[in-house]
Amino acid sequence: VAVGLRFKAVQYDNKRLRILEHSQQFVEPDWCEKGHAGLVLKGELEIDFQGRKEIFQEGCGLFIPAGEKHKGRPITPVVTLFLVEDL
Repeated sequence: VAVGLRFKAVQYDNKRLRILEHSQQFVEPDWCEKGHAGLVLKGELEIDFQGRKEIFQEGCGLFIPAGEKHKGRPITPVVTLFLVEDL
C-alpha cells in the first residue's frame, strides 16, 4: 500500500469492494488503467484523464471503464471512496 493511502476490502470471486481513503501524503505516480465504479463518500475527487480533468463531488457516483483509453491519475489526494472493482 502506498504512503497516504489506506483501505479496507473484501473480495469474492472476481470482484472487490473497497472503502478507500487518500490523505495529503498520497501521490499517484502512474496512470491507472483499471476500471472503477463507486461513490465519493467524503471530500472531492479530481482525476486527470491524460489532460482532461474531471471532478467528482461528495455524494456523486463514478464509473471509469478499464483500459488505456480511460487511464487516469487522482490529483486531489484527500477523499474517501467506496469502490467496486474487477480483479
